Amino acid sequence: MPSEHRPTRIGMIVPSSNTCLEPQSYRILGDREDVTIHFTRIPVTRIALDDSSDKQFDSAVMREAAALLATADVDVIAWNGTSGSWLGSAHDEALVQEITEATGIPATTSTLAYLEAFKAFGTERISMFTPYTGDVNHAVIESYGREGIRTVDHRHLDLSNNESFARVTDAEMLPGSLELAASNPDALIYLCTNLYGANITAEVEETTGVPVLDSVAVTLWHCLKLAGAPLLAPKWGRLLAELA
Repeated sequence: MPSEHRPTRIGMIVPSSNTCLEPQSYRILGDREDVTIHFTRIPVTRIALDDSSDKQFDSAVMREAAALLATADVDVIAWNGTSGSWLGSAHDEALVQEITEATGIPATTSTLAYLEAFKAFGTERISMFTPYTGDVNHAVIESYGREGIRTVDHRHLDLSNNESFARVTDAEMLPGSLELAASNPDALIYLCTNLYGANITAEVEETTGVPVLDSVAVTLWHCLKLAGAPLLAPKWGRLLAELA
């Protein structure tokens, strides 16, 4: 826990080709002075279901990145990527255990943050929007299914170059988002920390009445929760403000 003399410090491990989550995380924090975020990058350029893609998420690389963040005396460390959504929650649970054992600092991942949010808010049925390829979506659906989360509808943009995800516009996301909300899920999720889903969260919630969970916002929410800091403003997803 942070001392009373400094802000809460959040450490985040970032995919190297991600250009969204750093500026978006600070945009979500707004003018808050009680929290700072500190980043380190690991090589990630491609999202696919093959060995070369999976090797990007090796735990040894993650531990080295976490060790660098630990030298900044951060209060929590997050792997700010959604790879556990298709590799499985056990992969991320083992990862955070290794990070905490190596650094003594509580840890989470984007996938574990989603699972914690689903549990906290009683979410059982989701619709899912991703920039990924169809096979990655289906792997995520199967993985979430093993956690008791049913995906009632989904959309994917058939992209695999991670850098390209952040170039998807609000206008490209909005029509599919409204279609997904029409399937009456407990929540609509934007699954990818390099996708600017948080930009349209408030609009989709107001238009459809369906709660929206964006990966960048959910990861930040869980980090704040673990650090015992105040949570997020409702505009970034009304569920993420409910336990403030």
